[in-house]
Amino acid sequence: MTTEQPRTSPRTSPTTTPAVRRAVFVDGVRTPFGRARKDGLYASTRADDLAVRTVRELLRRHPELPPERIDDVAIAATTQTGDQGLTLGRTVGVLAGLPRSVPGFAIDRMCAGAMTAVTTAAATIGVGAQDVLLAGGVEHMGHHPMGFDAEPNPRFVSERLVAPDALNMGVTAENLHDRFPALTRERADAYGVASQDKYAAALAAGQISPDLVPVALRDPERGWGLATADEPPRPGTTREAILALPTPFRPGGRVTAGTAAPLTDGAATCLLAAEESAAELGLPVRMRMVTFAYAGVEPEVMGLGPVPATHKALARAGLTIDDIGLFEINEAFAVQVLAFLDAFGLADDDDRVNPYGGAIAVGHPLASSGVRLMTQLARQFEERPEVRFGLTTMCIGLGQGGTVIWENPHHRDYEPVTTEGSTR
Repeated sequence: MTTEQPRTSPRTSPTTTPAVRRAVFVDGVRTPFGRARKDGLYASTRADDLAVRTVRELLRRHPELPPERIDDVAIAATTQTGDQGLTLGRTVGVLAGLPRSVPGFAIDRMCAGAMTAVTTAAATIGVGAQDVLLAGGVEHMGHHPMGFDAEPNPRFVSERLVAPDALNMGVTAENLHDRFPALTRERADAYGVASQDKYAAALAAGQISPDLVPVALRDPERGWGLATADEPPRPGTTREAILALPTPFRPGGRVTAGTAAPLTDGAATCLLAAEESAAELGLPVRMRMVTFAYAGVEPEVMGLGPVPATHKALARAGLTIDDIGLFEINEAFAVQVLAFLDAFGLADDDDRVNPYGGAIAVGHPLASSGVRLMTQLARQFEERPEVRFGLTTMCIGLGQGGTVIWENPHHRDYEPVTTEGSTR
């Protein structure tokens, strides 16, 4: 019996510490996002099949990449059970038709699952352990609601480690309104309308569809179909309509369905590589990862997480907020984005922030959203070569935040790496 031998490409002697290599974002795709309900787009579709579809599309788009050159597959899910359990990276790779020699693993950092899959993959590239990886996430909230079947340790509350309301994300958004009076409902309502309007404009301009992969649907009652567009957006939303919505997390509160991301099903995956490996294989470079950071905050104000994470990432990169020309901020709640904007002195309507709209319009399938942000930023870099740096950031349940800073390869000052690993 013979087995395929793993590919090795030694770069240094055993006693030599390899230099840190640059990780690049080659490409990213996502499924159309569906509403997480019994009559939603993916009510009869398995979560793992959504992730499989994104992997197959990346392989189809990049025939120059031999599948056996993929070193690992990292797929995240927040609720790792049922059709989004069983070591997703490995099962998705097998189901997508990758060679059996390609390993895979699952990962969880709640909303930042896909983001963590990407930063973990980039770190392995950086130390020279791997060359080419697939990283992404999937969340079928229609099959597995957030927190489904979870058993939070009672010590959280009994020992006052966290406030009782810290386990309810909507209440943590209300807490932000309480803590910062300047974060008014009026601002949040206006932001919610703007998210819908910007998404509608981006869709009409052809800036959304190129990153979507159609998904075949088979419903026992409705028959066969094809998902080609996002289901959650509500074009034409007005401030008056949002004002009439109930506040489900608190009587007389300020958070409504119009200023929160809807419960969503969907998957997103990207292809990452060492820059010299991309050059060797003829893969495009759409962004270079500069650095990343994660930070913790009080769980009861979870939405503040992106602020310290961004401070850490900027410090590591030797940059300031003024160096960032594009921001992709996950819109779990409007108030969370507004808190970030206030912390860094940015206007509510700053055109560098979420130019295509965000999760309030398109939805937030938890563990997959990080790659959606990255894919949108990569497209914006292509449209705006004068912007050198951008960032993707998001808040994370139980009081965390994550930020990744990226460099635009289309900028005049970008110095690509050659196949020999040196810049030119």
